[in-house]
Parts: sequence; structure tokens; C-alpha cells
Amino acid sequence: MSDELKRFLDQVHSGITTFDFDGTETPCIELDEKKYDEILSKVTGQSFSVNTDLNILHDGLGNVFVEVKLTFSKGNIVETFLVDAKSNLDFFKALAKTSMLALSSPKSNYGKDNVFMIQLPRPEKAQNALEIIQDALIPKNK
Repeated sequence: MSDELKRFLDQVHSGITTFDFDGTETPCIELDEKKYDEILSKVTGQSFSVNTDLNILHDGLGNVFVEVKLTFSKGNIVETFLVDAKSNLDFFKALAKTSMLALSSPKSNYGKDNVFMIQLPRPEKAQNALEIIQDALIPKNK
């Protein structure tokens, strides 16, 4: 394993999951409780938007990582999460299908309460990202 691959694996965010929300698998990023509460305290009661960028990093050998960057228009909040696409492909499939992303804390009751939902403004971006991810997961240099 290369040093760079090991470095990426060491930086991967562990709280990547999906949950059933009214019969639909919904992608979710779990944050530690302090970070989750901090974000909510800065944006609750305000009108704001969240720019979601998916930066896809791959090596041509089937290793794919996605940097998910959330930039909130209020509260000076920018959060970046590194996701191992190989281990979390269902997360990206759900993101492409729903165009929704949930943020939660360990105390959240998925699909019921204490879950912060983000609607992606451009669903085609998540769909395009999924195609790139799936293609990059196939090793090119055999």
C-alpha cells in the first residue's frame, strides 16, 4: 500500500451511513455531538443555503475517495469530510437518487428527530459524481 493511500485511509470520516426515511434510503454524515450542536446553533431560525461540493480523487487502481465539502451561507461554517467510495458506495447511490443529505449526531433518531436535512440544489451533480465514482472503482492498470 502506498504512503498516499494510507494517508487517505487514515483521514476517512467514519460516520458515513444511510438510513430509511419514509421508505427511501437517505445518505447521512454523522458528526460528533459538539460539532453537530455548534452547526445547529449558528443556523437555526435563519434562512440559509448549503453549497455541497464533491471532489473525487482516484488513482486508476480502483481506489476512490470523495471529499464532501459543505459550505453554509450563514455562520461561517465550512465542513469537509473524506469518504472512501469503495466502502460507502451505497451512500453515493442514495445521494444521487434522493438529492438529499442528512447530518446527524450520535444521539439522533434517524428518520424521526435531531436530523438536519440538506437538499442539493443540483441533483445532476450527484448523479454525475456517482457515474465518475463507479467508473473509477474499476481498476484501469491491470
